[in-house]
Amino acid sequence: MSNESMSFKGLRLLIVDDDADTRTLLTFLFELEGAELITAASADDALEIISLFKPDILISDLYLPDEDGCSLLLKVRNLEAKRGRKIPAIALTASALDEDRNRALLAGYNIYRCKPIDLDELVSAVASLAKLEEYV
Repeated sequence: MSNESMSFKGLRLLIVDDDADTRTLLTFLFELEGAELITAASADDALEIISLFKPDILISDLYLPDEDGCSLLLKVRNLEAKRGRKIPAIALTASALDEDRNRALLAGYNIYRCKPIDLDELVSAVASLAKLEEYV
């Protein structure tokens, strides 16, 4: 991580990844920066959570055990459209294939990032989507 600090105070994140280590790492990272977040290990869990939590940004793995991240995003966007909202979304995946990247972006993800996760890049991507300003 860089020496720059970011304030995500008040920002609500939903992180969806079937890998427990990834969920733990991202929880630590974003809670350290002041964000409020909930994690889910599956698309089904994420859909349950989203109705109660109302996140500002979705960060999701593309390859989930019960459903892929692209169809999850479509369901999330449909649910949020009924509330008059559109949640920005970041796709995370171990796949660096152009086909997966294109599919994710066409599905509506705003940003596509490959694993292993570059934490500085991910923090910057979240800040960009949240339209937050950095301070040192």
